[in-house]
Amino acid sequence: MHEQLIVLAPALVPFGAGVAAFVVYCGMCAAGRRPQTGESRKHSRFFYFFIDYFLWLLRPFERMLKASRLSPDATTLISLAACAGSGLAIATGHLATAGWLYIVAGGLDVLDGRLARATGRQSKAGAFLDSVTDRWGELFVFTGFAWFLRGSGWLLADMFALVGSIMVSYTRARGESLGIVLDGGAMQRAERIAIISLSTLVTAWFHCVAETRYIAPHVIGVALFITGAGSAATAVSRWAMGYRMLKERETGPTPPRHTTAQHRIP
Repeated sequence: MHEQLIVLAPALVPFGAGVAAFVVYCGMCAAGRRPQTGESRKHSRFFYFFIDYFLWLLRPFERMLKASRLSPDATTLISLAACAGSGLAIATGHLATAGWLYIVAGGLDVLDGRLARATGRQSKAGAFLDSVTDRWGELFVFTGFAWFLRGSGWLLADMFALVGSIMVSYTRARGESLGIVLDGGAMQRAERIAIISLSTLVTAWFHCVAETRYIAPHVIGVALFITGAGSAATAVSRWAMGYRMLKERETGPTPPRHTTAQHRIP
C-alpha cells in the first residue's frame, strides 16, 4: 500500500479536486442549475452526465487557452504529443503517468474544437488536422498497450479495441464523404478515452507492487475488451444505418405495407 501511494501520489491532488468538483456539480444538478455546456454531439445516454461534468470542469482551462492566444491547431498538436507520451509511458510500464497524459490529451482534444468555435477560427483544414491526429493518438496508445501486453492473451483484446476504434471513425468519415451524417453510439472517442484512461490508473495501482503485478494485465485487458466490444457494436450500427440511408436515397423509402380488411357481406 505504501509503494502504491508513492507511485500514485501525483495523481491524488487532481483526483481529490475532481471528486470535490463532482460533488459540487451534482449539487448544482440536484438544485436544477445544471450548467449548459453547449455540447451538440450525440453520446450514449449513460455518459452524457459525465461528459457535461467534464466540459464544465474544463471551463477554466478553456478561458486560459483563449487568453493565451494559443491557436486551435497548436492545441491539437499538443494533444497528439500527449497521446504519444502516453503510449510511450504505457510501453515502459509508467502507467500512472500514461493515464494522466491520456486524460490531458482528451481534454485538449475537446478544447481545440471549442476554442476554434469561440474564436471564429473554424476551418476545414483544422477539422482535417483534428480528425487525423485523433487516429494517430489512438494508434500511439493502443500500440503502447500492445507492447505492455506482449506475451499475454489480453493482447487480442488490445487488437480488438484498436480495430473497433478505427472502424467507428472510418464509418463516420466514409459516410460524410457520401453526404450522410453517422454519429452517436455507445462507444465514441470520448467514451473510449474515459474508459481507457481511468482503467490505466487502476492498472497502475496493481502494477506498481510486485505482489499484485499479475493482476494488472487482467484489469486493463477487461477494459480493452469492453472498449473493443462497444466500438465494434457502434461501428456495425453506423454501417447498417449508413447502408439504409444511402439505399433509401437511391430508391426512395420503402412504402409501409397495408393489409386489406376482410368484411362480411350481410
